Amino acid sequence: MSKTEVVVYANPGLLAAAAAARLVTRLVDLQAAKGYASLVLTGGGTGTAVLEELYRSPARDAVDWAHLDLYWGDERFVPAGSDERNEKQAREALLDKVPVDPKRVHAMAASDGEFGDDPDAAAVAYAKVLAGNARPEDHGDVPTFDITLLGLGGEGHTASVFPESPAVYETERSVVAVRNCPKPPPTRISMTLPTIRRSLEVWLLTAGEAKADAVALALAGAGEVQLPVAGARGQRRTLWLLDRTAAGKLTKVYRPPLS
Repeated sequence: MSKTEVVVYANPGLLAAAAAARLVTRLVDLQAAKGYASLVLTGGGTGTAVLEELYRSPARDAVDWAHLDLYWGDERFVPAGSDERNEKQAREALLDKVPVDPKRVHAMAASDGEFGDDPDAAAVAYAKVLAGNARPEDHGDVPTFDITLLGLGGEGHTASVFPESPAVYETERSVVAVRNCPKPPPTRISMTLPTIRRSLEVWLLTAGEAKADAVALALAGAGEVQLPVAGARGQRRTLWLLDRTAAGKLTKVYRPPLS
């Protein structure tokens, strides 16, 4: 049975450091249990800050980086060298500094890559990557991810699934091209909500007063069409890691003491 947990930190710096510590511990436990782990990465300020803190962590080398499968929940469909790419941010913050296995780092295609300026083809290709890494016990064409890290926007989007967009209605495809995003860049590739829900654990990381309404609405049971982040749930656990301002409009039910 899936459970929802909320942890609130005093400020964004403490949130990033605590999330990194939690992540190291969880990855080490997973690898001790089965020899490998899988992690879906997110971009944005908080997601990147977590990776920077993870690199600075004294416990960093406890993770067996060579046996970690890495994916991205979404990607900006821009050239490979663009600073807007989630992959580039993740590599600069962490991945280029630890001994990951390149064959287990599954990045989404760039707009100047093998599919050219065709986000639909790039989305299909990433769906094939997911299907190729699914095991028989996954019972489908998407791996059962151990942990998916996600952020959210003030209007309630997560990954690149925006409110009332075609992507939020998608139930058949695991990965889609997203056009005309309300925030730049306008073209992206994203896992769909059903794919995100293949994760055993979903960790939602966010900070700032601008996110407070979306956080409160999602935890109050809003529908995913109007608020896609409400549809981002883990099979076993959904963990909200917030700073004090992002948690500012929560009810008493979901306002734990500061960590």
